[in-house]
Amino acid sequence: MANTDKIISLSELTQWKAEFTGKIVATNGVFDLLHPGHMEYLEEASELGDALVIALNSDASVKALKDPRRPIINEDDRAYMLASLDCVSKVFIFEDLEALNTLLEIQPHIYVKGGDYTIDTINQNERRALEARDIEIQILKFKAGFSTTLMIDKIIKAYG
Repeated sequence: MANTDKIISLSELTQWKAEFTGKIVATNGVFDLLHPGHMEYLEEASELGDALVIALNSDASVKALKDPRRPIINEDDRAYMLASLDCVSKVFIFEDLEALNTLLEIQPHIYVKGGDYTIDTINQNERRALEARDIEIQILKFKAGFSTTLMIDKIIKAYG
């Protein structure tokens, strides 16, 4: 499989980060059914630095956070799809319900979230920890009309 070298473990992430000298941008999320909103967001995020690292929610964390029927696409396949994007440098699957420990390990220069969040609706533990380390937080624009939930609803309506 192409691009699997972009999918890394925590120890590989730590080693890569120690050797990388550029500006790291990080984000996290489920990225279950990739859609144009995800694509615009990831491309815009990657333009903020020299490398875009994605902390990807594991299947178990998605089930706990979203819905026991999710994810639609398993973590290995979601990681592969993200790693296949030119704008993505590294993908790391994390098990926790929040990305705090992973983000502290990455120690990015910039942390980004999509425009469906605000500075007040992102995880506040993550926000405080990142701000305490002078890590910039940016909320990127939202592409209206695209979400995984909308896609699932549309499929259900069309195919019952």
